[in-house]
Amino acid sequence: MPKVIYELPDGTSATVDVPVGTSVMDAAVNENLPGIDAECGGSCSCGTCHVHIDEAWYSVLGEPSDEERELLEFTAEYCERSRLSCQLVVTGECDGLRLTVPTREG
Repeated sequence: MPKVIYELPDGTSATVDVPVGTSVMDAAVNENLPGIDAECGGSCSCGTCHVHIDEAWYSVLGEPSDEERELLEFTAEYCERSRLSCQLVVTGECDGLRLTVPTREG
């Protein structure tokens, strides 16, 4: 099972075994990780599952859809490595995937 490493807003990290076919968001919610609120439940409509993908992994995950990209532009801490974790489905190639959950103001 692929391991995903979440760098959390408080500076700690969590390594989670994520079944292939599961979204990065669902894995975080199942583990009660802080910072990924997932208010829309994974429908790509709220931006509360925003993460920064480690540069080494960005190309493995592919480009965001136009819908995802438009929503990301309105998230706090937006950068060129921003993605919505609800749109990132884990494959066998994702073992060791590293991402950062940005601090959210509010």
